[in-house]
Amino acid sequence: MNSEIFGALPDGASVHRWTLERAGVRVRVLSYGGIVQSVETPDREGRMAGIALGFDELDGYRKFTGPFYGALIGRYANRIAGARFTLDGAEYALPRNDGENCLHGGDEAFDKRVWDVEPDGAHALRLTGVSPAGEDGFPGRLEVSAVYALEEDGSLSLTYEAVTDAPTVVNLTNHTYWNLAGAGSGTARGHRLRLEASRYTPVDEANIPVGPVADVEGTRFDFRGAEGRLTGEGYDHNLVLDKGVTAQAEPVGEMWEESTGRVLTVATTEPGMQVYTGDFLEGGFAPGDGVALETQHFPDAPNRPDFPSTVLRPGETFRSRTVYGFTTR
Repeated sequence: MNSEIFGALPDGASVHRWTLERAGVRVRVLSYGGIVQSVETPDREGRMAGIALGFDELDGYRKFTGPFYGALIGRYANRIAGARFTLDGAEYALPRNDGENCLHGGDEAFDKRVWDVEPDGAHALRLTGVSPAGEDGFPGRLEVSAVYALEEDGSLSLTYEAVTDAPTVVNLTNHTYWNLAGAGSGTARGHRLRLEASRYTPVDEANIPVGPVADVEGTRFDFRGAEGRLTGEGYDHNLVLDKGVTAQAEPVGEMWEESTGRVLTVATTEPGMQVYTGDFLEGGFAPGDGVALETQHFPDAPNRPDFPSTVLRPGETFRSRTVYGFTTR
């Protein structure tokens, strides 16, 4: 493990880059935005390549904020309809940064802050930060920690915890875009995807869930079989994982790229996965050049009592864990 200066913000704050290496996998993490800058893994022939989209300089992340490259997302991952929600009878207004809706926590969210980072053992980093009450309209002072670790087998685990001093809503995830043929190699829309998800949340033209969850049977959202493949139509949809919310991270599927043999496996405690094929990538990357597999609770859950709850209250601890494994076949 080592760290180095990656750049500085206009206010003079330094941004550090940390490098973790274990079991033939190398991961680089930025203190800015909690960003996973790069992930390097071998293909079936042992050839190393970066499989996470990112930039070599800090300016890229600061200029091209819309795609949220590799970032830690919060306070609320995904969309909240109308940029408002009601909790315990009080209504809270949020920034409208995605049409009329709030996306990924608002304008000054977790993806744009400098996190405090320190080693947590030989192969892990602990990121900590505080979101003051009222930041981007969310109630409660939220204390957040995220542990990024390379496990013994080289898998990348992301473990989040948060506590609050007032009732609030929380939904945290990571926004890495994966291209298992190698970052910058072209489109990733032909990757194969298998997910243990029998349902999905239909959405309107603004990507807000409408109606009840629906069966994937007979739709392009059916990735339950071994032959599932991402199509050129693009995706930005929440798949409802069959296992639901679990105390431990459980396997939910994998993504596979045929030419290199690289396989990305996913295990999570979360009940949903937003599959996003990067339809609005920029900064040298074209739409479809990466696929984000965002493990999370459902979009607009604060306004949908029929969805798994994202409410966090004083005395409780928000916990979420996702493990990305790297193999070949």
